[in-house]
Amino acid sequence: MFQHSIVFDRPGYLALLALIPVLFWLGHRSLSSLGSWRRWIALTLRSLVALAIILALADAQYRRESDELTVVYLLDQSLSIPANDRQAMLKYVDASLEGERSTLRDDRFAVIAFGRDAAVEVPIISADRGVPGRLESLPNPEYTDLASAIQRAKALFPPNAAKRIVLLSDGNENLGNAHREARAAAEGGVSIDVVPVYLEPRNEISIEKVDLPANIRRSQPFDMRVVLRNDAPEGSDEAIAGRLVVIRKAGQREEVVAEEEVTIPPGKQVFTIQQEIDQSDFYTYEARFVPADPAADGMAQNNVASAFTHIRGKGNVLLIENADAKGQFDFLVDRLRTQDLEVEVTATDNLFNSLAELQRYDAVILANVSRSSIEDADSGASFSDEQIKMLVRNTRELGCGLIMIGGPDSYGAGGWANTELEEAMPVDFQIKNAEVVPVGALAIVIDRSGSMDGEKLAMSKAAAIAAVKTMGRRDYISVTAFDDTPYKSVPLRVVGDYRTVAKRIDAIASAGGTDMYPGMVQGFNDLQKANAAVKHMIVLTDGQTPDAKFDELVRRMRQAKISVTAVAVGADANVPLLTNIANRGGGKFYFVQNPRALPRIFLREVRRVARPLVYEPPQPVTPQILTPDSELLRGLDGGVPPIKGFVLTSVKQNPLVEVQLRSPLPATPDNATVLATWTYGSGKAVALTTDAGARWATAWTTWEGYDKFFAQIVRWAMRPTGDTGNYTVAANLRDGKTELVVTALDAEDNFANQQSITAAAIAPDMSTIPLQVEQVAPGRYVGEFDSAQAGSYLVVVNPGGGVAPIRTGVNVGYSSEYRDQETNLSLLRSLAVLAPKNGKSGVLIEDGLAAASSPFTPEQNPFRRDQERASSNQPIWPWLVVTGACLFWGDVFIRRVQFDPTWILVPLAAVRDKVLRRSKAPEAPETMSRLQTRKAQISGQLDERRAATRFEWDESAPAAATLPTNEPLAGLAPTAKQSPKPSLKPENDAQPESYTERLLKAKKRVWNDPQNGK
Repeated sequence: MFQHSIVFDRPGYLALLALIPVLFWLGHRSLSSLGSWRRWIALTLRSLVALAIILALADAQYRRESDELTVVYLLDQSLSIPANDRQAMLKYVDASLEGERSTLRDDRFAVIAFGRDAAVEVPIISADRGVPGRLESLPNPEYTDLASAIQRAKALFPPNAAKRIVLLSDGNENLGNAHREARAAAEGGVSIDVVPVYLEPRNEISIEKVDLPANIRRSQPFDMRVVLRNDAPEGSDEAIAGRLVVIRKAGQREEVVAEEEVTIPPGKQVFTIQQEIDQSDFYTYEARFVPADPAADGMAQNNVASAFTHIRGKGNVLLIENADAKGQFDFLVDRLRTQDLEVEVTATDNLFNSLAELQRYDAVILANVSRSSIEDADSGASFSDEQIKMLVRNTRELGCGLIMIGGPDSYGAGGWANTELEEAMPVDFQIKNAEVVPVGALAIVIDRSGSMDGEKLAMSKAAAIAAVKTMGRRDYISVTAFDDTPYKSVPLRVVGDYRTVAKRIDAIASAGGTDMYPGMVQGFNDLQKANAAVKHMIVLTDGQTPDAKFDELVRRMRQAKISVTAVAVGADANVPLLTNIANRGGGKFYFVQNPRALPRIFLREVRRVARPLVYEPPQPVTPQILTPDSELLRGLDGGVPPIKGFVLTSVKQNPLVEVQLRSPLPATPDNATVLATWTYGSGKAVALTTDAGARWATAWTTWEGYDKFFAQIVRWAMRPTGDTGNYTVAANLRDGKTELVVTALDAEDNFANQQSITAAAIAPDMSTIPLQVEQVAPGRYVGEFDSAQAGSYLVVVNPGGGVAPIRTGVNVGYSSEYRDQETNLSLLRSLAVLAPKNGKSGVLIEDGLAAASSPFTPEQNPFRRDQERASSNQPIWPWLVVTGACLFWGDVFIRRVQFDPTWILVPLAAVRDKVLRRSKAPEAPETMSRLQTRKAQISGQLDERRAATRFEWDESAPAAATLPTNEPLAGLAPTAKQSPKPSLKPENDAQPESYTERLLKAKKRVWNDPQNGK
């Protein structure tokens, strides 16, 4: 399977091998003094060092060649491929693996599904395994990008196998460049087989586009063009009859502007419709083709197209009011209209549903609007989180003005705390000053019995969390869950970080029966401990509860100034009891059939706790003007009339915030703001904490500056509505991207350069798309954004310099996949003929997917062996360098250190003797008599040796130099009184002198030397 060899990446350095004999010859002469064997060892080591260095310079590499093959199947899952053919692709893959399973080779395969993107469905596995019955990967089918699929396959191939791609597609690519990517794959040794998916001929009607003039003025006639196309099969001249309908949309208004019966012959046909618009607005024109015979049209998805236009006016304003307090701001609306402002009024039960609807307006006014504003439990009259995001983004990214007018149902008192809307306003909706403590207390009593399990309990917990989220940080919260007995989920505490409370609420689980009375008692006890201005309880249950003294409990709660709201979930709840509790407790009763309505109810009820945020002084106060030169207060001589109240807020600590009006009471300035403004992103936001005259600012309705004051507020906040100057915007769609081209001219029609142009685009799914505009030529600015998703894209271009922003729309219609009627065989053939290096080109399976129904021929087998064997190289020059370095030190050692190699013979001989002794046969065991005889012989020998070593006193010997045991030897001579010790001598005089005798004689000579006594 594998072959191994050594190759060189830079073989030219191998010519240096010729220097090794020269080096050997020179060293043979220069090292003659080392001796024969040392010289030969040194020369050998030196030659090996040179060899290692030369091989390292030549970049020696270890090569391993393999005959393995890896096949990657690319399955086209775009919309142009019929569903039946997508399933047939899997059968083709499985059939192509059948022959490989019988060969018992170690080949492998992988499967990639692709459309706009490519996803690995089956990673590289052994070819003896099958494929799944259906694909789990879901690539974006709106486009076909063959190039990205080939690129993904290249990254998937292992390095130690031959490579082949099997492409199953109709070849109708609309993104990327497949031929360029395939050519790069062939250069990398990849062969490409192609299995075409043949598309059946069919009639197809599509609306290519709706064309509107770039500049449309009010009451000016213009022509709208609708381009239709009939893609008939080749050779067919059949015309398709149907009905063309053109609809004009402005906000939530729709009207049919054209409808006629048409017949579309093969090819393109353009219909011109004359239009005239007499009102400024943001309009969408949508053209639809309805075939008379649906069977005559292959696909209905490409029968719709749309376009945008914007007719400018003096300024459009949207005023949103509470659904349960309609007409409260009619006076303000009338006065604004007298100031040449076009004002449209809507209520919270008829809100916008998309950013496109908001593009009609230059400013949005929230007039004393609460987040949830209607008592009907099942009504949807409340702002969803998504709608709040639309309001904020419409200001931050698209430059629309945002104005909030106060009242008892606005700001923090209206449940807007901790929302994205609070981030967009120049004031915070909560009081952060410790000197002003307008707090409330809320006790939530939730039924957690077994019948509440599922959606009921989940939505109840979600409602409680939403209520806590909108409460102030200084407010009190208590949550009690009950079944047979009460359970303190959240003991009475200050809200603080609402996330901590939310975690405890979310941990409530269902269990047991239903007994509401102990839970209410627990909540009542908690509220009695709270030092709050307003105390409120919400009790929720879905079942019956045992009889108890509820009337007495509610009476005591009312005496303690605690209100109670009751919520019945489902028909099984004790509705009469809950109704009585709510009526006697001063709260509301809600009967809920859909648990999803619970969050809206809790958001409405939590506003009771926020009532302390409403500040109503004993006597009217006159707001102080802090910025008399402001555009909002210009020309208001004498100031503004007094007001009777406003909502307490906290000024954001931001240098962009400007406080225009402030109340002298309360004494904390940061909480007494009446009018504040700031620039938020591309737009402007205004906070007016008092109302427009219904309750608190009643004196303003007779004030002569009323019209001017509110008109200046609106005009300051709204988008510029003047002339857009000499700016034109064009959009080009290409390869799933939209190119935005802005042409800028100055007043003299010369190119305007160095302009700070910004733009923003909003996708159909309401996501923000980054858009950077750069100058590419004189007066020409270009930006690009991804627009692969079909639908309407909102684009706002801000030229800057006080020029009104240009609002336009880009409609990305149906995918180009719907236009493909035939298999692109020319492209598929061009991919198959690309031959890899040292291999054969791929093949085009003419039978397509039908080839799976019969045995594969050798040419069709994707696991055929017609490619160069795969090889992998691993550099080994670092090991050669290390080896050469080690050998070099051996060379130095041989030349510098001299030693006799014969010492090696000694240990070798010892080893040899030891081996020989072990190899001898063991002696026979001795008998007892032989052992005794041997013992006697040894004993005699020992006696002789003892006698030979016996000593005697030698009287004739000189006096011994014996010293006292406690005195040193050096420098002392014997005295007369010292008795010399006799010398010791062996009995046998014939024996040579021992070492001891020689030592004693030397001592005597030293002692007898007269010089030692000196």
